[in-house]
Amino acid sequence: MTKQKLVITGMGAVTPIGIGVDNYWNHLINGVKGIAPITRFDTSDLPVHIAGEIKDFQATDHLPKKLVRETDPFMHYALIAANEALAQSKLSVKGERIGIVMSSALNGITTIAETQDECTKKGVYKVSPRFVPKVEGNIAAAQIAITHGIQGPSLTLSTACASGVDAIGTAAMLIRAGEAEAAIAVGADSTICPIMLSGLANSRALSLNSGEPSKASKPFDLNRDGFVVGEGGGALIIETEEHAKKRGAVIYAELLGYDSNTDGYHVTSPAPDGNGAISCMRRAIQKAGLTPEDIDYINAHGTATKVGDEIEVLAIKEVFGKEDRVMVSSTKGATGHMMAGGGITETIACIQAVRSDLIPPTLNYETPDPNCQLNLVANVAKQATVRAAMSNAFGFGGQNASVIVGKYCE
Repeated sequence: MTKQKLVITGMGAVTPIGIGVDNYWNHLINGVKGIAPITRFDTSDLPVHIAGEIKDFQATDHLPKKLVRETDPFMHYALIAANEALAQSKLSVKGERIGIVMSSALNGITTIAETQDECTKKGVYKVSPRFVPKVEGNIAAAQIAITHGIQGPSLTLSTACASGVDAIGTAAMLIRAGEAEAAIAVGADSTICPIMLSGLANSRALSLNSGEPSKASKPFDLNRDGFVVGEGGGALIIETEEHAKKRGAVIYAELLGYDSNTDGYHVTSPAPDGNGAISCMRRAIQKAGLTPEDIDYINAHGTATKVGDEIEVLAIKEVFGKEDRVMVSSTKGATGHMMAGGGITETIACIQAVRSDLIPPTLNYETPDPNCQLNLVANVAKQATVRAAMSNAFGFGGQNASVIVGKYCE
């Protein structure tokens, strides 16, 4: 296995606060909030009425009509993000061995729910022949490959809310193993549908604060009451430094380290001692050849659940020491929990923080929680030197993933 530097040469984002990396980042640092009442369907009979929907979105504004008809919304987000990342990187896939690592926590659940509802109401199972390829997770990667003529290895991951970061790590492993010269890491989810919202609400994971939707997602705040479902997708182009320089690519950041593990504790609850998260962060730092003192910013998983936020704070303190040592924020106050899409777009926030020395804020932070004391960047973006940044993603099943990016230096 080669141990060349890995670099980021392209990014793409589709989020509740903006489509396109520039829109996403500018809105993120300016405190734009993407949580609002759900407009896609009637929520009067549901326990949840708010979400981070992508605003004013028409898939046909970005993709061919035929492709839109044949794909689930999570695939739309994946395709649009991948298109942007590939265009930004100017990566030519012809004659190259390019890999794709696609990730999604719940694949085509929106199409599954809508199709079952229609069949139940009509009492007839006239299911479209497009149904199966619209709900299979790997078809998102297949559609990216078909669109761009990519013929390298194609993998699809589903590791709950850690999926997006795991896609980045797996893409890096493909390159280091010599299986690809460059790789696209993609994460996308579209889970805003009645069955999903009802299930999460009944598990007491979601915020029921519909009175002020824009303030419902409150990471690390004393009055947080659960996460808000978001949707969207993100993509990164990863390649070796040598490959990028040979083709004259613009390099945005260096991919320094990654680790993943499992708690081995519970299906939905993180281990109370935070040992899985602690080990994951420590190993990512070690693999990056860094020390905790080298990390200037953490984009925390920070979903705004009572238990999850406390355990992540415990783990961060164990790894980084004093609570004021490293700056922390959770961007889910702006976007909601985008699941696999969040793993990629939150890493993009880290890349942009490294590039601009500007840290995006944790929105809706009003009342400090004694159990969540951190050096939290709250409500307003902060100018500060960011040499290296870590993004955490923790999911059901005890899935933990951490990735580290840093300033690129030749």
